Amino acid sequence: MHVVLGATGNTGSVAAKKLLEQGEKVRAVGRDAGKLAQLAGLGAETAAADASDAAALTKIFEGAAAAYVLLPPRAKDPELLASGDKMSTAITEAIRAAGISHVVLLSSMGAQHANKTGPIQALHTFEEKLKQVANLNALFLRPGPFMENFLMLIPLVHSMGFLAGGIDGDLKIPLIATRDIGVVAAEAMQKLDFSGFSTKELHGQRDMSHDEAAKAIGAAIGKPKLSYKHFPNFLIEQGMKQMGIPGKTASLMSEMNEAANDGRLKPLEERSEKNTTGTAIEDWAREVFAPAYNAKAAAGD
Repeated sequence: MHVVLGATGNTGSVAAKKLLEQGEKVRAVGRDAGKLAQLAGLGAETAAADASDAAALTKIFEGAAAAYVLLPPRAKDPELLASGDKMSTAITEAIRAAGISHVVLLSSMGAQHANKTGPIQALHTFEEKLKQVANLNALFLRPGPFMENFLMLIPLVHSMGFLAGGIDGDLKIPLIATRDIGVVAAEAMQKLDFSGFSTKELHGQRDMSHDEAAKAIGAAIGKPKLSYKHFPNFLIEQGMKQMGIPGKTASLMSEMNEAANDGRLKPLEERSEKNTTGTAIEDWAREVFAPAYNAKAAAGD
């Protein structure tokens, strides 16, 4: 039995479906029972639980050989790091109590740093907690920044006609499509060929700048002149607050952007065939961004 947390999310849904396709038993976990129905239809056991409920998670983890775990995104939480700490403690306690032998954690590039990385600090803490579990074999997946982060900028493209953020426009980074992370996680859980504690960085198909990403996204939505603008932190934080993101969380996001600009989030592993994933930004923009952009336009939002 393989437990998948965040089974309705970007990476967890892909991991769960891949495992089911391979004939594996899957227990899919999410907060919303209704959203889990699709996976139940594909043959998964489903369980609704909050990631901070250690007792509920312990029951769900019992009898499982492996688990895919993560910190579900909660951008509107006013205490993001405290919330992450609560969830990682509950998940770790449940893993220990249930005696799961193999765990795949969705971490992040930069998680080796204890501070000054914004929300990534919570993943550093999670890794450290798992290292304290006796006899556990854990693989820490550390992907680059998600292409999906651009989806949050769809309203800005509609209203202002450009992309914007706090990361330098010409900074080359290994942007990755979340679906590729789900595929790697499923493969690791099926093979269970890792022991002790190990990390695996995941690079996107190629290193690219936000300026280059803007061109690819523009081409996919019929706006070939779409550009990316680098804004100072205070403007980015103002924009986030207008989107309903609490001030403290907005500051953490700025800290993460600065960590990227300063090189703290640079990969530790050189790009290789083993850590390079397949989805190009052009394909992602056409298959994921454009439909979401057009749906927003059709809804009149």
